[in-house]
Amino acid sequence: MSEYGSSANAIDGAIEKALREKRLVGAVVLVAQGGEIVYRRAAGMADREAGKPMACNTLFRLASVSKPIVSTAALALMARGDMRLDDPVTRWLPDFRPRLADGTVPLLTLRHLMTHTAGLSYRFFQPEGGCYARLGVSDGMDEAALSLLENVRRIASAPLLAPPGAEWRYSIATDVLGAVIERASGLPLAQAVKKWVTGPLAMTDTDFLAVDAARLAAAYADHPGEPRRLRQPDRLPFIDGSAGFHLSPARALDPQAYASGGAGMVGSAADFLRLLETLRQGGKPVLPTDWVTALTTNQIGDLPMPFWPGRGFGLGITVLKDPVAAQTPESVGSWRMGGTYGHSWFVDPARQLSVVAFTNTALEGMSGTFVGEICQAVYAATGVPSWA
Repeated sequence: MSEYGSSANAIDGAIEKALREKRLVGAVVLVAQGGEIVYRRAAGMADREAGKPMACNTLFRLASVSKPIVSTAALALMARGDMRLDDPVTRWLPDFRPRLADGTVPLLTLRHLMTHTAGLSYRFFQPEGGCYARLGVSDGMDEAALSLLENVRRIASAPLLAPPGAEWRYSIATDVLGAVIERASGLPLAQAVKKWVTGPLAMTDTDFLAVDAARLAAAYADHPGEPRRLRQPDRLPFIDGSAGFHLSPARALDPQAYASGGAGMVGSAADFLRLLETLRQGGKPVLPTDWVTALTTNQIGDLPMPFWPGRGFGLGITVLKDPVAAQTPESVGSWRMGGTYGHSWFVDPARQLSVVAFTNTALEGMSGTFVGEICQAVYAATGVPSWA
Protein backbone atom coordinates (compact mmCIF):
# COMPACT_ATOMS: atom_id res chain seq x y z
CA MET A 1 0.00 0.00 0.00
CA SER A 2 1.02 3.59 -0.47
CA GLU A 3 1.70 5.98 2.37
CA TYR A 4 0.92 9.65 2.98
CA GLY A 5 -2.82 9.75 2.38
CA SER A 6 -5.03 11.39 -0.22
CA SER A 7 -2.26 13.38 -1.93
CA ALA A 8 -1.01 10.03 -3.24
CA ASN A 9 -4.20 9.27 -5.17
CA ALA A 10 -2.85 10.35 -8.55
CA ILE A 11 0.33 8.29 -8.17
CA ASP A 12 -1.62 5.28 -6.90
CA GLY A 13 -3.90 5.62 -9.89
CA ALA A 14 -1.03 5.61 -12.40
CA ILE A 15 0.52 2.51 -10.83
CA GLU A 16 -2.77 0.65 -10.54
CA LYS A 17 -3.70 1.46 -14.16
CA ALA A 18 -0.41 0.01 -15.43
CA LEU A 19 -0.88 -3.13 -13.32
CA ARG A 20 -4.55 -3.50 -14.26
CA GLU A 21 -3.75 -3.17 -17.96
CA LYS A 22 -0.95 -5.73 -17.50
CA ARG A 23 1.74 -3.40 -18.78
CA LEU A 24 3.78 -3.92 -15.61
CA VAL A 25 4.27 -6.90 -13.33
CA GLY A 26 5.51 -4.92 -10.34
CA ALA A 27 6.96 -1.57 -9.28
CA VAL A 28 8.52 0.37 -6.43
CA VAL A 29 7.90 4.12 -6.57
CA LEU A 30 9.47 6.63 -4.19
CA VAL A 31 8.96 10.40 -4.15
CA ALA A 32 10.93 12.86 -2.03
CA GLN A 33 10.06 16.54 -1.80
CA GLY A 34 11.85 19.14 0.30
CA GLY A 35 14.12 16.46 1.69
CA GLU A 36 11.31 14.25 2.99
CA ILE A 37 9.85 11.08 1.48
CA VAL A 38 6.26 12.00 0.64
CA TYR A 39 5.31 8.82 -1.21
CA ARG A 40 6.47 5.22 -0.95
CA ARG A 41 4.80 2.22 -2.56
CA ALA A 42 5.65 -1.32 -3.58
CA ALA A 43 2.95 -2.72 -5.88
CA GLY A 44 2.36 -5.82 -7.95
CA MET A 45 4.61 -8.84 -7.98
CA ALA A 46 8.35 -9.22 -7.65
CA ASP A 47 8.01 -12.78 -8.94
CA ARG A 48 4.63 -13.49 -10.51
CA GLU A 49 5.15 -17.21 -11.01
CA ALA A 50 6.28 -17.71 -7.40
CA GLY A 51 3.47 -15.53 -6.04
CA LYS A 52 6.00 -13.21 -4.41
CA PRO A 53 4.77 -9.62 -3.94
CA MET A 54 6.92 -6.58 -4.60
CA ALA A 55 8.53 -5.07 -1.49
CA CYS A 56 10.16 -1.71 -0.90
CA ASN A 57 13.53 -3.44 -0.41
CA THR A 58 13.29 -5.55 -3.58
CA LEU A 59 16.50 -5.55 -5.61
CA PHE A 60 16.54 -4.72 -9.33
CA ARG A 61 18.96 -5.13 -12.21
CA LEU A 62 19.78 -1.46 -12.66
CA ALA A 63 21.00 -1.45 -16.28
CA SER A 64 21.72 2.22 -17.17
CA VAL A 65 20.77 3.40 -13.68
CA SER A 66 24.36 2.26 -13.06
CA LYS A 67 25.66 5.22 -15.09
CA PRO A 68 25.02 8.07 -12.63
CA ILE A 69 26.47 5.96 -9.80
CA VAL A 70 29.68 5.26 -11.69
CA SER A 71 29.83 8.82 -13.07
CA THR A 72 29.63 10.09 -9.48
CA ALA A 73 32.58 7.86 -8.57
CA ALA A 74 34.59 9.34 -11.45
CA LEU A 75 33.77 12.88 -10.35
CA ALA A 76 34.74 12.04 -6.76
CA LEU A 77 38.19 11.05 -8.03
CA MET A 78 38.38 14.26 -10.05
CA ALA A 79 37.41 16.34 -7.02
CA ARG A 80 40.37 14.74 -5.21
CA GLY A 81 42.70 15.60 -8.10
CA ASP A 82 43.36 11.94 -8.90
CA MET A 83 42.26 12.44 -12.50
CA ARG A 84 41.03 15.35 -14.62
CA LEU A 85 37.98 15.82 -16.82
CA ASP A 86 40.12 16.78 -19.81
CA ASP A 87 42.67 13.99 -19.37
CA PRO A 88 43.25 12.02 -22.57
CA VAL A 89 41.84 8.53 -22.10
CA THR A 90 45.29 7.25 -23.11
CA ARG A 91 46.76 8.72 -19.91
CA TRP A 92 44.98 5.89 -18.10
CA LEU A 93 44.42 3.36 -20.88
CA PRO A 94 47.45 3.72 -23.18
CA ASP A 95 46.14 1.20 -25.71
CA PHE A 96 42.69 2.79 -26.04
CA ARG A 97 43.20 4.40 -29.46
CA PRO A 98 40.09 3.87 -31.59
CA ARG A 99 40.33 5.23 -35.11
CA LEU A 100 38.03 7.28 -37.26
CA ALA A 101 36.84 5.94 -40.61
CA ASP A 102 39.80 7.61 -42.33
CA GLY A 103 42.27 5.79 -40.08
CA THR A 104 43.30 8.74 -37.93
CA VAL A 105 43.47 8.47 -34.13
CA PRO A 106 41.78 11.53 -32.58
CA LEU A 107 42.25 12.95 -29.08
CA LEU A 108 39.61 11.38 -26.85
CA THR A 109 39.14 12.69 -23.31
CA LEU A 110 37.31 11.69 -20.15
CA ARG A 111 34.95 14.59 -20.86
CA HIS A 112 34.02 12.92 -24.17
CA LEU A 113 33.31 9.66 -22.33
CA MET A 114 31.17 11.31 -19.66
CA THR A 115 29.16 13.42 -22.11
CA HIS A 116 28.66 10.54 -24.58
CA THR A 117 30.36 12.52 -27.33
CA ALA A 118 33.25 10.09 -27.78
CA GLY A 119 32.05 8.65 -31.10
CA LEU A 120 31.31 5.28 -29.50
CA SER A 121 28.05 3.31 -29.77
CA TYR A 122 26.17 0.40 -28.22
CA ARG A 123 25.70 -2.96 -29.89
CA PHE A 124 21.93 -2.67 -29.37
CA PHE A 125 21.86 0.41 -31.62
CA GLN A 126 23.71 -1.34 -34.44
CA PRO A 127 22.29 -3.77 -37.00
CA GLU A 128 22.50 -7.48 -36.23
CA GLY A 129 26.00 -8.41 -37.35
CA GLY A 130 27.30 -4.83 -36.92
CA CYS A 131 30.92 -4.12 -36.02
CA TYR A 132 30.39 -4.42 -32.25
CA ALA A 133 28.71 -7.80 -32.71
CA ARG A 134 31.47 -9.00 -35.05
CA LEU A 135 34.10 -7.98 -32.50
CA GLY A 136 32.22 -9.60 -29.61
CA VAL A 137 31.66 -6.32 -27.72
CA SER A 138 29.41 -6.76 -24.70
CA ASP A 139 26.83 -4.10 -23.80
CA GLY A 140 27.20 -5.11 -20.15
CA MET A 141 23.86 -6.93 -19.86
CA ASP A 142 24.59 -10.20 -21.66
CA GLU A 143 26.39 -13.34 -20.50
CA ALA A 144 29.68 -12.63 -22.25
CA ALA A 145 32.57 -14.40 -20.55
CA LEU A 146 35.21 -11.68 -20.76
CA SER A 147 36.96 -9.17 -18.54
CA LEU A 148 36.36 -5.43 -18.43
CA LEU A 149 39.77 -4.76 -19.99
CA GLU A 150 39.13 -7.26 -22.77
CA ASN A 151 35.80 -5.62 -23.55
CA VAL A 152 37.50 -2.22 -23.62
CA ARG A 153 40.14 -3.62 -25.98
CA ARG A 154 37.39 -4.82 -28.32
CA ILE A 155 35.63 -1.43 -28.15
CA ALA A 156 38.88 0.30 -29.12
CA SER A 157 39.29 -1.95 -32.16
CA ALA A 158 35.97 -0.74 -33.63
CA PRO A 159 35.92 2.43 -35.73
CA LEU A 160 34.58 5.60 -34.13
CA LEU A 161 31.29 6.75 -35.62
CA ALA A 162 32.14 10.45 -35.38
CA PRO A 163 35.05 12.65 -34.27
CA PRO A 164 35.04 13.13 -30.47
CA GLY A 165 32.89 16.11 -29.54
CA ALA A 166 31.06 16.24 -32.88
CA GLU A 167 27.92 14.25 -32.01
CA TRP A 168 26.00 13.15 -28.94
CA ARG A 169 25.49 9.41 -29.15
CA TYR A 170 24.38 7.28 -26.21
CA SER A 171 27.06 4.64 -25.86
CA ILE A 172 29.15 2.19 -23.95
CA ALA A 173 31.43 5.05 -22.90
CA THR A 174 30.68 4.55 -19.19
CA ASP A 175 32.16 1.05 -19.38
CA VAL A 176 35.37 2.60 -20.69
CA LEU A 177 35.13 5.17 -17.88
CA GLY A 178 34.93 2.27 -15.43
CA ALA A 179 38.26 0.96 -16.69
CA VAL A 180 39.74 4.45 -16.25
CA ILE A 181 38.44 4.56 -12.67
CA GLU A 182 40.19 1.25 -11.97
CA ARG A 183 43.52 2.60 -13.23
CA ALA A 184 43.21 5.98 -11.50
CA SER A 185 42.12 4.54 -8.14
CA GLY A 186 44.19 1.35 -8.16
CA LEU A 187 41.06 -0.56 -7.18
CA PRO A 188 38.66 -2.89 -8.98
CA LEU A 189 35.66 -0.86 -10.14
CA ALA A 190 33.29 -2.43 -7.60
CA GLN A 191 35.62 -1.48 -4.75
CA ALA A 192 36.17 2.03 -6.10
CA VAL A 193 32.43 2.68 -6.36
CA LYS A 194 31.94 1.34 -2.84
CA LYS A 195 34.76 3.51 -1.47
CA TRP A 196 33.68 6.78 -3.07
CA VAL A 197 29.89 6.49 -3.45
CA THR A 198 27.89 3.59 -2.06
CA GLY A 199 29.94 3.23 1.13
CA PRO A 200 29.76 6.86 2.27
CA LEU A 201 26.01 6.94 1.51
CA ALA A 202 25.29 3.58 3.21
CA MET A 203 23.85 2.24 -0.06
CA THR A 204 24.23 -1.29 1.27
CA ASP A 205 21.83 -2.80 -1.28
CA THR A 206 23.83 -1.60 -4.29
CA ASP A 207 26.72 -3.44 -5.92
CA PHE A 208 27.75 -5.17 -9.14
CA LEU A 209 26.26 -8.40 -7.78
CA ALA A 210 22.94 -8.90 -6.01
CA VAL A 211 23.69 -8.63 -2.29
CA ASP A 212 20.72 -10.88 -1.47
CA ALA A 213 19.50 -13.27 -4.18
CA ALA A 214 16.24 -13.82 -2.31
CA ARG A 215 15.29 -10.15 -2.76
CA LEU A 216 16.11 -9.95 -6.49
CA ALA A 217 13.03 -9.33 -8.64
CA ALA A 218 12.29 -11.63 -11.53
CA ALA A 219 12.68 -9.90 -14.91
CA TYR A 220 9.88 -9.56 -17.47
CA ALA A 221 9.43 -8.17 -20.97
CA ASP A 222 6.60 -6.49 -22.86
CA HIS A 223 4.34 -9.03 -24.55
CA PRO A 224 0.78 -9.01 -25.96
CA GLY A 225 -1.71 -9.93 -23.24
CA GLU A 226 0.70 -9.66 -20.34
CA PRO A 227 4.46 -9.36 -19.81
CA ARG A 228 6.43 -12.56 -20.33
CA ARG A 229 9.20 -13.74 -18.05
CA LEU A 230 12.63 -13.18 -19.54
CA ARG A 231 14.47 -16.28 -20.69
CA GLN A 232 18.10 -17.02 -19.91
CA PRO A 233 19.53 -15.61 -22.16
CA ASP A 234 17.04 -13.45 -24.07
CA ARG A 235 16.84 -10.79 -26.76
CA LEU A 236 14.45 -7.84 -26.85
CA PRO A 237 13.79 -5.76 -29.96
CA PHE A 238 14.52 -2.07 -29.68
CA ILE A 239 14.51 0.28 -32.66
CA ASP A 240 13.78 -0.92 -36.20
CA GLY A 241 16.82 -2.40 -37.86
CA SER A 242 18.87 -2.75 -34.69
CA ALA A 243 20.18 -5.86 -33.00
CA GLY A 244 18.16 -5.05 -29.89
CA PHE A 245 19.04 -5.85 -26.29
CA HIS A 246 20.88 -9.08 -25.48
CA LEU A 247 20.01 -9.78 -21.86
CA SER A 248 21.18 -12.28 -19.28
CA PRO A 249 18.98 -12.00 -16.17
CA ALA A 250 21.34 -14.40 -14.37
CA ARG A 251 24.21 -11.93 -14.78
CA ALA A 252 23.08 -10.21 -11.57
CA LEU A 253 24.01 -13.39 -9.68
CA ASP A 254 27.25 -14.21 -11.55
CA PRO A 255 30.40 -13.28 -9.59
CA GLN A 256 32.45 -13.84 -12.75
CA ALA A 257 30.60 -11.20 -14.79
CA TYR A 258 32.76 -8.17 -15.48
CA ALA A 259 31.83 -4.92 -13.74
CA SER A 260 29.97 -2.93 -16.40
CA GLY A 261 29.99 0.73 -15.37
CA GLY A 262 27.20 1.50 -17.79
CA ALA A 263 24.80 -1.35 -17.10
CA GLY A 264 26.02 -3.89 -14.56
CA MET A 265 24.83 -2.82 -11.13
CA VAL A 266 22.06 -4.22 -8.91
CA GLY A 267 20.30 -2.24 -6.20
CA SER A 268 17.17 -0.97 -4.51
CA ALA A 269 14.98 2.06 -5.16
CA ALA A 270 15.67 3.45 -1.68
CA ASP A 271 19.43 3.31 -2.20
CA PHE A 272 19.21 5.16 -5.49
CA LEU A 273 16.89 7.79 -4.04
CA ARG A 274 19.52 8.40 -1.36
CA LEU A 275 22.10 9.18 -4.05
CA LEU A 276 19.73 11.48 -5.94
CA GLU A 277 18.80 13.40 -2.82
CA THR A 278 22.45 13.70 -1.79
CA LEU A 279 23.31 15.22 -5.16
CA ARG A 280 20.24 17.47 -5.18
CA GLN A 281 21.17 18.84 -1.77
CA GLY A 282 24.73 19.69 -2.73
CA GLY A 283 26.65 16.41 -2.83
CA LYS A 284 28.21 16.00 0.61
CA PRO A 285 29.79 13.67 1.65
CA VAL A 286 30.35 12.34 -1.86
CA LEU A 287 30.99 15.40 -4.05
CA PRO A 288 31.70 19.09 -3.55
CA THR A 289 28.86 21.30 -4.78
CA ASP A 290 30.80 22.63 -7.79
CA TRP A 291 31.21 19.09 -9.10
CA VAL A 292 27.50 18.41 -8.64
CA THR A 293 26.90 21.56 -10.70
CA ALA A 294 29.17 20.22 -13.44
CA LEU A 295 27.39 16.85 -13.37
CA THR A 296 23.95 18.42 -13.72
CA THR A 297 24.67 21.25 -16.18
CA ASN A 298 24.30 20.81 -19.94
CA GLN A 299 27.80 20.17 -21.30
CA ILE A 300 27.02 19.53 -24.98
CA GLY A 301 25.63 22.86 -26.17
CA ASP A 302 23.01 22.45 -28.87
CA LEU A 303 24.07 19.01 -30.12
CA PRO A 304 20.91 17.06 -31.05
CA MET A 305 19.93 14.22 -28.71
CA PRO A 306 18.04 11.42 -30.45
CA PHE A 307 15.21 10.02 -28.29
CA TRP A 308 15.49 12.96 -25.85
CA PRO A 309 13.88 16.07 -27.42
CA GLY A 310 14.26 19.25 -25.41
CA ARG A 311 17.16 17.93 -23.37
CA GLY A 312 20.90 18.37 -23.13
CA PHE A 313 23.48 16.21 -21.36
CA GLY A 314 25.65 16.74 -18.31
CA LEU A 315 28.42 14.44 -17.09
CA GLY A 316 26.39 11.23 -17.15
CA ILE A 317 22.73 12.35 -17.09
CA THR A 318 20.27 14.25 -19.28
CA VAL A 319 19.41 17.86 -18.38
CA LEU A 320 16.09 19.46 -19.38
CA LYS A 321 16.33 22.56 -21.58
CA ASP A 322 12.81 22.89 -23.03
CA PRO A 323 9.82 21.36 -21.17
CA VAL A 324 7.47 22.02 -24.11
CA ALA A 325 9.69 20.18 -26.59
CA ALA A 326 10.08 17.35 -24.06
CA GLN A 327 6.33 17.37 -23.28
CA THR A 328 6.94 17.19 -19.54
CA PRO A 329 5.89 19.04 -16.38
CA GLU A 330 9.49 18.97 -15.15
CA SER A 331 11.21 22.31 -14.56
CA VAL A 332 14.06 23.57 -16.72
CA GLY A 333 17.27 22.09 -15.33
CA SER A 334 15.70 18.79 -14.23
CA TRP A 335 17.81 15.64 -14.62
CA ARG A 336 16.50 12.31 -15.88
CA MET A 337 17.57 8.87 -17.09
CA GLY A 338 16.29 5.30 -17.11
CA GLY A 339 17.29 1.65 -17.38
CA THR A 340 16.57 -1.15 -19.85
CA TYR A 341 15.12 -3.58 -17.31
CA GLY A 342 12.26 -1.16 -16.64
CA HIS A 343 13.33 1.92 -14.68
CA SER A 344 12.89 5.68 -14.80
CA TRP A 345 13.92 8.45 -12.44
CA PHE A 346 14.15 12.22 -12.38
CA VAL A 347 15.17 15.11 -10.16
CA ASP A 348 13.55 18.55 -10.37
CA PRO A 349 15.82 20.82 -8.29
CA ALA A 350 13.54 23.84 -8.71
CA ARG A 351 10.75 21.89 -6.99
CA GLN A 352 13.09 20.10 -4.53
CA LEU A 353 11.69 16.89 -6.00
CA SER A 354 13.33 13.48 -6.54
CA VAL A 355 11.43 10.51 -8.01
CA VAL A 356 12.48 6.88 -8.48
CA ALA A 357 10.22 4.45 -10.35
CA PHE A 358 11.80 1.00 -10.58
CA THR A 359 9.84 -1.80 -12.25
CA ASN A 360 10.65 -5.35 -13.31
CA THR A 361 9.16 -4.94 -16.80
CA ALA A 362 11.24 -4.05 -19.85
CA LEU A 363 10.76 -1.88 -21.76
CA GLU A 364 7.47 -0.41 -20.45
CA GLY A 365 9.07 0.82 -17.24
CA MET A 366 11.89 2.57 -19.12
CA SER A 367 10.31 4.00 -22.25
CA GLY A 368 6.63 3.01 -22.27
CA THR A 369 3.46 4.90 -21.44
CA PHE A 370 4.04 4.38 -17.72
CA VAL A 371 7.03 6.74 -17.68
CA GLY A 372 4.96 9.74 -18.72
CA GLU A 373 1.98 8.68 -16.61
CA ILE A 374 3.97 8.44 -13.40
CA CYS A 375 5.65 11.79 -14.05
CA GLN A 376 2.34 13.57 -14.64
CA ALA A 377 0.87 11.85 -11.57
CA VAL A 378 3.74 13.00 -9.34
CA TYR A 379 3.23 16.62 -10.33
CA ALA A 380 -0.51 16.31 -9.86
CA ALA A 381 0.01 14.82 -6.39
CA THR A 382 2.57 17.44 -5.35
CA GLY A 383 0.48 20.38 -6.53
CA VAL A 384 2.56 21.40 -9.56
CA PRO A 385 0.63 22.25 -12.75
CA SER A 386 1.05 19.62 -15.46
CA TRP A 387 2.54 20.38 -18.87
CA ALA A 388 -0.75 19.51 -20.59
